[in-house]
Amino acid sequence: MFYLSVLIAVLYFINLLFALFLVFYKERDTGVTWAWLLVFIFIPFLGFLLCLFFGMGLSEKEKFSIEKQTITELSSLKDMYDPTHQLYANDPIDKKYDQIAHFMSNLNQAPLTHHNDVTIFTDGKAKFEALKKDIKNAKRNIHIEYYAFVTDDTGMELVDLLTEKANEGVEICLLYDELGSKGIKKEKLQALLNAGGKTQTFITSQKAILKFRANYHDHRKIVVIDGKIGYVGGFNIADQYVETTEKFGYWRDTHIRIVGPATSLLELRLLTDWNVSSPQSSKLAGNIDYFYRDAPNLEAKTDIQIIASGPHNEKQQIKLAFAKLITSAKKRIWIQTPYFIPDDTILDALKIAKKSGVEVKIMIPNKPDHPFIYRATEYFAQVVMKEDVDIYIYDAGFLHSKVLIMDDDISIVGSANQDIRSYKLNFEASAVLYSHEINKELTKAYENDLAVSKKMTHEMIKEMSIWVKFKQKTARLFSPIM
Repeated sequence: MFYLSVLIAVLYFINLLFALFLVFYKERDTGVTWAWLLVFIFIPFLGFLLCLFFGMGLSEKEKFSIEKQTITELSSLKDMYDPTHQLYANDPIDKKYDQIAHFMSNLNQAPLTHHNDVTIFTDGKAKFEALKKDIKNAKRNIHIEYYAFVTDDTGMELVDLLTEKANEGVEICLLYDELGSKGIKKEKLQALLNAGGKTQTFITSQKAILKFRANYHDHRKIVVIDGKIGYVGGFNIADQYVETTEKFGYWRDTHIRIVGPATSLLELRLLTDWNVSSPQSSKLAGNIDYFYRDAPNLEAKTDIQIIASGPHNEKQQIKLAFAKLITSAKKRIWIQTPYFIPDDTILDALKIAKKSGVEVKIMIPNKPDHPFIYRATEYFAQVVMKEDVDIYIYDAGFLHSKVLIMDDDISIVGSANQDIRSYKLNFEASAVLYSHEINKELTKAYENDLAVSKKMTHEMIKEMSIWVKFKQKTARLFSPIM
């Protein structure tokens, strides 16, 4: 008993040291600090281990490396601008959104691009077929970055195709988050490597446990082909994204295909992520073939800005982009997100919009892929319902779409959810689209989803059990560190 008492006392002492370190040394916001203190209180023997592996953050060296690489790639892109094509500028085609466009440019130091052609995908099979077709037609390079790349039937179909292109002499680079790609088997990538293709795990998922950064993920989903065609959105590469599965049913997501100068901004982001994750021998130089250099397609009218953010930078650019559009709306804000765990900034923005007479709709899934996070989503749905925000629950499968529709001309599609993880912890990328036609198409897809959704009511909330409400409120306490 004596030794047991000593062990318990030592564990409590270590717990106390971590708590003091968290409060007085590690600089972070108050909500995150209190959430971790609750972890220490409720699970004192394991709390410090959880904080060690999931709460320590990136090192200053890693932050500097990522930021430096971002500046390098942005400079190389600026050197390749061709002013005669007028593909990059600060002013949107529609001058009424001049302020928003300037805000986005200042936020991310990335230019506004003109004359982009955009295709929207809301079905995984259609997106995957289009991607395979573009890969088959590639001539020079295929650069791929995914949070989840699984070597199941869907993943291997893509790997085999990439191997064929590598054998043809096309440069293949595949970057993935190792923690997000739990279903990947590296031996199945060997044929691709033998053909000359390159694969790389993202920097934060390399020895993630040993380096105490298991909480930081590359959540982006980007593909750039020959510098001309780009993909960004919510779909990953695995069977569940293209098939109806027993666990999730139909997977409802949103992805876009871009042909135009905005692909250069996607390439810039992908090159940055690749180079900070790779050894010196595998780094990619700023090859002019990586960027869009064609004459403008004047029939393509969509202006696009790419907003990227990550824990290496305290600005939380994607969150601020969301907040700007929400508070700038005159008519409506329609949101789709699988996880709705906003911070005070977004909650206040939604309240301001609603009290200004703006129509606010938020659509969430009817089932969890992460049960604890889903309870937090239910809690915050109820919070905004008190402000008369309309909450809809998608009933035709699993909703994974990350879309924001503002008024009639601006939309955001990308990888970022409406949760604190996407605002602060994940590396994300989203496209800001200035286009009445794209807005209209996304609106139609949203309306189709409304037809298979139910509106959350106060009666539904009253019928929830005490146990469910307890889980919702408990999950909410830990929301800053989810």
